Amino acid sequence: MTFDIDDAIQMANQAISRSAHRSLTDVEVIVLKGAWQRQDYDEIAAKHQYSTSYISQDVAPKLWRLLTKSLGEKVKKNNFKQVLEQHWKQHQFFDASLNSSSQSQNPYLSRPKQFQSFAPDYYVERSPLETTCSQTLLQPGALVRIKAPSLMGKTLLVNRVLAELATQGYRTASLSFKLADSKIHFTHLDKFLRWFCINLSRELGLPNALDEYWDEEDMGSKVSCTTYFEDYLLASGNNPIALCLDDVHLLFAYPEIYEDFFGLLRSWYEKARSRKRWQLLRLIIVHSTDVYIRLNINQSPFNVGLPIELADFTLEQIQEFAQNYGLKPDLSYLQPLINMIGGHPYLVERAFTHLKNDPNMTLEQLLATAPTDAGIYASHLRENWLYLQSHPQLAEAFKTVVTTKTPVQLEPMQAYQLHSIGLVKRSGNKVEPRCDLYRQYFCNH
Repeated sequence: MTFDIDDAIQMANQAISRSAHRSLTDVEVIVLKGAWQRQDYDEIAAKHQYSTSYISQDVAPKLWRLLTKSLGEKVKKNNFKQVLEQHWKQHQFFDASLNSSSQSQNPYLSRPKQFQSFAPDYYVERSPLETTCSQTLLQPGALVRIKAPSLMGKTLLVNRVLAELATQGYRTASLSFKLADSKIHFTHLDKFLRWFCINLSRELGLPNALDEYWDEEDMGSKVSCTTYFEDYLLASGNNPIALCLDDVHLLFAYPEIYEDFFGLLRSWYEKARSRKRWQLLRLIIVHSTDVYIRLNINQSPFNVGLPIELADFTLEQIQEFAQNYGLKPDLSYLQPLINMIGGHPYLVERAFTHLKNDPNMTLEQLLATAPTDAGIYASHLRENWLYLQSHPQLAEAFKTVVTTKTPVQLEPMQAYQLHSIGLVKRSGNKVEPRCDLYRQYFCNH
């Protein structure tokens, strides 16, 4: 197989994961994809609605420095392909994945790495979700909850909404809990809340002022955090702050953290009813799973605000996507692809990208190898296979799902896990394979 952009993203992710203990962000993937296509930074910024200075002076130089540190050799925009390809040739995917997959059996902790990131070249409108989210967040003290399995485009939707709010003068910030070091920041509430506040200060372009507001011993961590928000972050300007908290499901494994933190978010939401300054805070909570944790109904942020659940692409959205990629949008051409992958956003994007970049490849050829280790979805399928191998009971349950022609009723936790990672879809109280691609591949593995 030839080295392509998917391989480059995978190698960059593995290198950064080892050295910085995090994954590539969506905007870093956008920069890699643009640089791969030899686009200038202003082209990349314009296509994805970012400022040129943000891409050229912030994201890109930090990315090249991080890759330089992670790979042990100089990485720049004009040589990153060669450097990543050299490392790709030296490593077998299975070895790299297995060596980095020492995961615990906790169902919330042990999830597929999902090195792929859904960052397509063209954004497909999910009307009316974008407008609904934006209009809701214009209301004082609003809260929006966005839920969908991995690789559905949650972060893309949020970026779109935040960009729209920025044009309204909003201060915007986005913080993924993937960036936290679980062995450090998820061990104690005070450490987590300090990490939370420091990173939000950075996102808002404000200096760290924790020492002026924090008093764990006398006030406690939650009051200190609330004071920092009210008297410093919110008070730093007159315009509202749209704050996105991404990947919050990662906290579900840490009851000693999430019980207090989620209660804190709910208290801030309630404060907006009577305190004007708190009306400036507009929260977006993003998670990949159903909320199976136990929370006091009056202290949960998951039963207030506007709930949004992302669905697969509709036929019209797939046709629009195809047209943007220069492919035939007629149903007769797309139907075989839809039959195999449905409207799975990431799988659709991967197919269209390969067809666009390889004019000699036909859709029939792509589909012939798609459910195999030689196809375009090989990395994605292997990652899920590795995850299942580390969870034998879950693997056995999923084997039952893919080998049964009708929906299957599983143990609730097994159904929850398989749905959260995107391998199944619900049919009442039962589940079935998310798409025929998964049925074919996992029937043979």
